Amino acid sequence: QVQLVESGGGLVQAGGSLRLSCAASGLTFSNYAMGWFRQAPGKEREFVGRINRSGAGTTYADSVKGRFTISRDNAKNTVSLQMSSLKPEDTAVYYCAADYSGSVDYTLKDAYEYWGQGTQVTVSS
Repeated sequence: QVQLVESGGGLVQAGGSLRLSCAASGLTFSNYAMGWFRQAPGKEREFVGRINRSGAGTTYADSVKGRFTISRDNAKNTVSLQMSSLKPEDTAVYYCAADYSGSVDYTLKDAYEYWGQGTQVTVSS
């Protein structure tokens, strides 16, 4: 049974930092590219960033580029999202997701086979 469990969410002031983690089990983690998405109230779930299987390649949404960093530890089956210079508009539930096929459409939700339950990030102004 595949499980992705996010942690590290919380309340932070604008300009602050937060680090989210996602622990994976029940899959060969190094075979999956990992993505982070977020969903604000009343909005669609949107792509935040992605890291490839080896961890050597990352890509980010323009809205977070330069502020967010994704990393992974294949020995520990974890992927992290380091968020800095947070803004109130970053407030959302953040989800990690796993992609086995290596889809070129990696900004789309449908590219990912497995999802975590999400963790809330709230940025106060």
